[in-house]
Amino acid sequence: MQLASSGGRRLRHAALAARKLALEDGRTVTRKELSAAARDAGKALDLRPAQRAILSELVACWGEQEWERLLVWPSNDYLMSRTGLTERAIRRILRQLVDLQLIAPKDSPNGKRYAVKDLAGQVVDAFGFDLTPVYARRGDWAVVLMEQKQLREVQKRAFDEVTICRRAAEEALSALAEHFPEVDRSELEARLKTLQACTPPRSRITLPADLLDAWQLLRTDVEEVFYETGKAGLGVLHTNNNNGSPSEPCNKGFPKKAEAVRSTEQPSEHLSPELILEACPAISDYGQPVRDLADIVSAGRYLRASLGAHESAWAEAVEDIGTTRAAIAVIYVLQLYEDDAAKNGGESRIKNPGGYFRALTRMVKSGKIDLTVELLAMRRRRMS
Repeated sequence: MQLASSGGRRLRHAALAARKLALEDGRTVTRKELSAAARDAGKALDLRPAQRAILSELVACWGEQEWERLLVWPSNDYLMSRTGLTERAIRRILRQLVDLQLIAPKDSPNGKRYAVKDLAGQVVDAFGFDLTPVYARRGDWAVVLMEQKQLREVQKRAFDEVTICRRAAEEALSALAEHFPEVDRSELEARLKTLQACTPPRSRITLPADLLDAWQLLRTDVEEVFYETGKAGLGVLHTNNNNGSPSEPCNKGFPKKAEAVRSTEQPSEHLSPELILEACPAISDYGQPVRDLADIVSAGRYLRASLGAHESAWAEAVEDIGTTRAAIAVIYVLQLYEDDAAKNGGESRIKNPGGYFRALTRMVKSGKIDLTVELLAMRRRRMS
């Protein structure tokens, strides 16, 4: 003779603690509210996909009855058909949800899950699982999620600072190699490689302890070596490579007159200074009179920094499309950026003008964009 199951289960402290959680007096809970609380709980506790699936199915069974407890009674067969999990996996996950105080079991005399109805057929009680804990603890989920958000912000700022220190250290080492090649940089470069190797990607939530301090220390040390080697700019003889007349003005800090335009990069006759001045009034930021193409090149070299474009972007543009067209591309992108900002209340849709300049250069090189046509269209729009 096979004995019927008594429905008994091992007593768990978490289940007893969950039963003590209750709703506010007179509180009614909709399925939407319960589902939102379950989603927050899944994020706060970092539930696995299978656990979230079971919890979501339990929430979907809530019938919005006006009860003091949020009772549901889906069978394991139903949960298997909805999730595709095995019965063994479902039993294990239900125990885990109980241990996490997300649900509390309410066992029937025979261990089955079912609803209790009155003579009129109305459901008045049920045996199964109580979802009251997951909703009653919604304040806990909000606190945990806020703490997680603050932690992510702290980590983001830490990774940003590491990036700044890394770039500054690399720039300082590059400057040392360029201006003071006799200085021994081996120890600093070894520290840089070590830190680069042990710095995790941004996808990780935590940054190893003291790593940010190590990056900041490396940046300080490298910049201090460069500062001391250069004697802070004092007592260092200036190397004068200017073979021209000593009476020529210094041009007040602006770039010197651009080199002559090579015959291989002679622009179209339409790319005249007059066209560029009419189409791109932003060239006025140069602050110097523009009379010929050499002045255009000087303006482009000077305004390149206004785009936030790196020197390597300028060097690539000069190599690909020539000095003159590189300068015109700088002025054109600067005008596009200012026009777009004026149309959108001071916020341009071009978020990275330097990157836009680099992309434009490559399209000009490949023939996808003709600067003459673009400038003529820009002047026509401005005049109309």
